[in-house]
Amino acid sequence: MRTSELLTDAFGRIGTIVGGVLDGLEPQKANWRPGGSGNSIAWLVWHLSRGQDEQIADVAGSPSIWRSGGYAARFAFELNPDDTGYGHSTEQVSAVHVDSMDLLREYFEAVLARSLEYVGGLADAELERIVDERWDPPVTLGVRLISILDDCVQHGGQAAYIKGLPARGNSAPALR
Repeated sequence: MRTSELLTDAFGRIGTIVGGVLDGLEPQKANWRPGGSGNSIAWLVWHLSRGQDEQIADVAGSPSIWRSGGYAARFAFELNPDDTGYGHSTEQVSAVHVDSMDLLREYFEAVLARSLEYVGGLADAELERIVDERWDPPVTLGVRLISILDDCVQHGGQAAYIKGLPARGNSAPALR
């Protein structure tokens, strides 16, 4: 198996996780914040998409899907258009609110498609390329890709967990 095939399989698994979360999900449940202040499914999926989008764009030397696809304007969140969700306050998490699951799914799928295209074309030797010299040791492309995968799988799992939480009184919307 080539490295590009392994990475394609790994990134594809993010699609399986997130697709399962979004299937049948209603906006009310997507925007619900466990305990009133936890991260919502909408925020988690948006954040994992934004993080993946910006980091793949950076290593590929291309504009993000967020920018090139006009998604910042289409979502119209009251956030800086460069925001990826890293270090968000509870108020910023609340700003990520969706009225329809279609746009969130569309953005995630566009990001995933570009990620799959990028990693599918990598040669093994490219994984040694230094992509971030701010760390000691400097970060290689291979390490950055694993970091992206790790973050996306964790947030996808968190979203799946939230989707499966039972409704309790008025604190959680009915499951869908």
